[in-house]
Amino acid sequence: MQSRCAWTPPSMPAPLLFKPSAFLTFPISRHLHTQPFDSLTSRRGISHYPSLVATLSTRTSSTTDKDAVPVQSEPTQKTQQPLQVAKRLEKFKTTIFTQMSSLAIKHGAINLGQGFPNFDGPEFVKEAAIQAIRDAKNQYARGYGVPEFNSAIAARFKKDTGIVVDPEKEVTVTSGCTEAIAATILGLINPGDEVILFAPFYDSYEATLSMAGAKIKSITLRPPNFAVPINELKSTISKNTRAILINTPHNPTGKMFTREELNTIASLCIENDVLVFTDEVYDKLAFEMDHISMASLPGMYERTVTMNSLGKTFSLTGWKIGWAIAPPHLTWGVRQAHSFLTFATSTPMQWAAAVALKAPDSYYEELKRDYMAKKSILADGLKAVGFKVFPSSGTYFIVVDHTPFGLENDIAFCEYLIKEVGVVAIPTSVFYLNPEDGKNLVRFTFCKDEETLRTAVERMKEKLKRN
Repeated sequence: MQSRCAWTPPSMPAPLLFKPSAFLTFPISRHLHTQPFDSLTSRRGISHYPSLVATLSTRTSSTTDKDAVPVQSEPTQKTQQPLQVAKRLEKFKTTIFTQMSSLAIKHGAINLGQGFPNFDGPEFVKEAAIQAIRDAKNQYARGYGVPEFNSAIAARFKKDTGIVVDPEKEVTVTSGCTEAIAATILGLINPGDEVILFAPFYDSYEATLSMAGAKIKSITLRPPNFAVPINELKSTISKNTRAILINTPHNPTGKMFTREELNTIASLCIENDVLVFTDEVYDKLAFEMDHISMASLPGMYERTVTMNSLGKTFSLTGWKIGWAIAPPHLTWGVRQAHSFLTFATSTPMQWAAAVALKAPDSYYEELKRDYMAKKSILADGLKAVGFKVFPSSGTYFIVVDHTPFGLENDIAFCEYLIKEVGVVAIPTSVFYLNPEDGKNLVRFTFCKDEETLRTAVERMKEKLKRN
């Protein structure tokens, strides 16, 4: 989607210069746990479908040193060493997004799996990045963000929620929302702390919580509406709960948490002194109801970290620009972790992001119109193919029930879809603590140009047959 917004960005003030901190290095091998590769591919039953991961299981190496000293020619055999991984990550494997995108390339399939647009972001934002580079804004940024960008984030947050925040004390710029999630969890969660997730969930949540040593409790949102099971939540949350992680609009289902659901969660958090971490990267892709930020509810700002990013709204996912907004007492922990994760985020891209966030309402209105048209093409097409299509109120994802086509589970269906049909979807079972909860569901994305969406639908109509 090319933005047709004619808005002219303002000029940018002169850069500020900051001195980078020094870092220490140390050997890591003694801290790592070794294990065979097979155990890395066994998480959540994936190993039962070896062909799905076979393309990623071969390790290759090569030398390119033209000046290498010749040695006596003797037969040599390299001993393959076991892969090494820390115990806290040993149950995880290559992400499903990497696997599916690799298979899409291998089989020439249309990638409706991973959520990155196949069209570029708006010209006025790209031009701002180019100008920042030309203006020598290319050295380390201040650790928690370029002042101009922090102020733009605070201004947008005020416009969206009515809350006034201090850009110097309550806004932290991160390398994408995934780093904001990591900094928030690693900075505020202690080993053994209990954290509640709503399944299905973005896969980095569980991995990062495992790195923090958290105790994860999962509450499953079930089709068709993926409503929060309030009674189950009430029985799960307790004085032992440290935090709840909420994603609204919700990936992968497209659900938007209703005001009633958020009010109930808020009251339970206040009653039990629980923090809330909210991932709101799709806040501008809300189609059927208004997005509500948890921090805007009475009594919630003081216990909420609100995380967001530039990539989804401006189709610039490769820039990896995100942020976290929180009161000073929570920002302290977020910044402590951020300082030792990435220290600082790309300087010229922050200057460009500051320009992006000053875009007028017409940009967001056009964005929503374009995505609603894409959503209609894909949703109507999937229904015509024979899927049971569940409602999507936000994000650029649609979840469907694949069982009319007779494959045993979501992994098998997605493998068949890639190899035999030439279309990529994401199996949702990897987004649950209990994979059985997601075995009937797959996720498609519509952040592609309309021709690509129509071509994918035609392939499925031609080659997918209901049982």
